[in-house]
Amino acid sequence: MKITGVKNIHVMSEKGRPMLLVKVETDVGIHGLGEIGRMFWGPAIVNAVNHLTELIVGENPFSTEKIWQHLWRRAFFPADGVYACAISAIDIALWDIKGKALEMPVYELLGGPVRDKVVCYPHNDGRTNDELTDSCRRSVDEGWRFVRWGLPETGSTIATEFGKEGVLEPVDAIPLAAEQMGLVRQVVGPNVQICIDVHTRMDTTHAVSLCKELEPFKPFFVEDPLRSESPTAYRALARRVNLPVAAGEQWSGKWAFKEVIEEGLIDYARIDVCNVGGLTEALKIVHSCETHFIDIAPHNPLGPVSAAACVALCMASTNVGVQEMPVAPGTVDVDLFPQQIGWKDGYAFCQEVPGLGVEIDEDVAEHRRTVGSGFSPLLRRNDGAFTNW
Repeated sequence: MKITGVKNIHVMSEKGRPMLLVKVETDVGIHGLGEIGRMFWGPAIVNAVNHLTELIVGENPFSTEKIWQHLWRRAFFPADGVYACAISAIDIALWDIKGKALEMPVYELLGGPVRDKVVCYPHNDGRTNDELTDSCRRSVDEGWRFVRWGLPETGSTIATEFGKEGVLEPVDAIPLAAEQMGLVRQVVGPNVQICIDVHTRMDTTHAVSLCKELEPFKPFFVEDPLRSESPTAYRALARRVNLPVAAGEQWSGKWAFKEVIEEGLIDYARIDVCNVGGLTEALKIVHSCETHFIDIAPHNPLGPVSAAACVALCMASTNVGVQEMPVAPGTVDVDLFPQQIGWKDGYAFCQEVPGLGVEIDEDVAEHRRTVGSGFSPLLRRNDGAFTNW
């Protein structure tokens, strides 16, 4: 079996977010699907996928490690960022092909199942405290065992030519976040786990203050409290806070995780399979985390292909904390993805089918095709300075 080509598929989800997918094709008619993590860098990633395709046409799709090494290192300068996302999508698709060719679920190829299902957390939100608590209450009523939302914005949101713009002032956001968590804890009770996503919006001083304010409510973890450019920053945070910290969704490759894992600077590794280098690279990071008793909480804000890859990884990994799952699988984009992974009572699981267990209807995809990927929303501080979204 040989790889014959890679097709880019860009569609808009029902939720209004672009999904960037790849379809790797072979000479025996078996194909694999992969998904790209950095959807807002779309045009550059398309070019990266097309460029990397030149290296893999004619290769055996079973040679995932060999192909990964060539894709990551063949340009002499190691891959990162945009190219890491392109590699991730191709790699995930190759694992899908291997599973289909062997008539086995991907998690069997990753080491076999160590669990039957994977506990997940949803994306909760609300413009007001009442809307947020209602969102969390609905999730619990639907069977979720976790709730999660983002650091509250501190000013009104406006629509601009490039999307939404809002205000987030860290000093103002800290007491608002504590107030929200207190209200949610009252609504969901002591046995439902709470996560809050800072989304890399704070510096160390503000992150420390936030964690101290949140301690009484016992969150499961505080997610990405610091910007990701310097993993060393987590050393100062780890010395000063007493809450579990999750980080890593923006890191590409095992080397970006090395310091925080070896020094125990995080409690949960937010591996993004569609950004870090695919399943081939993610599996290495998972095993490194295991040697330091760090659980994984894979980052997954994307579509059904990403969800399937993450859940396959979790089903085959011993050290799993929780899996991000924006919405319950099988409830969104079912016309576009008629076959998706399973879901019941707050847990996701891979179906007993070959590959990832996800298929796309390309006729529907053509009708939902999108050309651009847009931009992420923009946040500013009170003085107009740029801050992370």
